[in-house]
Amino acid sequence: MTREVKESFGRGARSAAAPPAPAALAAKVRTLAPSMTRSMQRVAEAVANDPAGCAALTVTGLAERTGTSEATVVRTARLLGYPGYRDLRLALAGLAAQQQSGRAPAITTDIAVDDPIADVVAKLAHDEQQTLADTAAGLDTAQLGAAVTALAAARRTDVYGVGASGLVAQDLTQKLLRIGLIAHAHSDPHLAVTNAVQLRAGDVALAITHSGSTGDVIEPLRVAFEHGATTVAITGRPDGPVTQYADHILTTSTARESELRPAAMSSRTSQLLVVDCLFVGVAQRTYETAAPALSASYEALAHRHRR
Repeated sequence: MTREVKESFGRGARSAAAPPAPAALAAKVRTLAPSMTRSMQRVAEAVANDPAGCAALTVTGLAERTGTSEATVVRTARLLGYPGYRDLRLALAGLAAQQQSGRAPAITTDIAVDDPIADVVAKLAHDEQQTLADTAAGLDTAQLGAAVTALAAARRTDVYGVGASGLVAQDLTQKLLRIGLIAHAHSDPHLAVTNAVQLRAGDVALAITHSGSTGDVIEPLRVAFEHGATTVAITGRPDGPVTQYADHILTTSTARESELRPAAMSSRTSQLLVVDCLFVGVAQRTYETAAPALSASYEALAHRHRR
């Protein structure tokens, strides 16, 4: 399929990913619920909160329980990554079995303004652990492998991110540079676009945006896409606008958003996990050159750490 055809059809032009495993269902609900309609949220919350009960219901029964329609139930199942409601019921049964065996995910607790610092530490640690587990469970390893292949062979890699995602973009480029690859992080949207114009086939452009709708990140990715570069999106919203210009999509999760910890902050944990997965995968593919480069960069800085 040509890139022109893909642009015409958007995300629908990509082959469908395999349905998420039961362990990934709760993570998928947490990730996608904010972008759902209210009626779809009711269905998603019901299946996440009571997988055993919902697994025993027909599509009509679940629609009645949630005060929605059969069509809404089916649309929710498909948005969560299942071909139909039957596949969702099978996943719910599997998740219920896991919960009964004692492996159910713990419930996240919000941080209050008057929480003691020890409670803040415990709650943040729990949220970080849950976020990492959710991201790992929902990460499409086929998409990850394809992104690793592109990065390992790239003539040049440009990474776009602003705010907290810009810090993650810098982290990835520093890692790639240390194994001898050419990589640039761009947080200035004007500079990002002017550099994207120079990309072509054999280059990689990677956008990092939790919301999936950050215009300053989407614009350079679009330009890179139109100039033939392989494009990758790391996003918490796999249905967001950024994915229209992404050849490969890597979905992240995030801890529950709160007044003291907005999504832009909590999303960085899952983004860094994906970045580390990309880096290790690339280092494995390029080990013969990556290992000496890492060693050389370490030696070049070693004297700065000696006392």
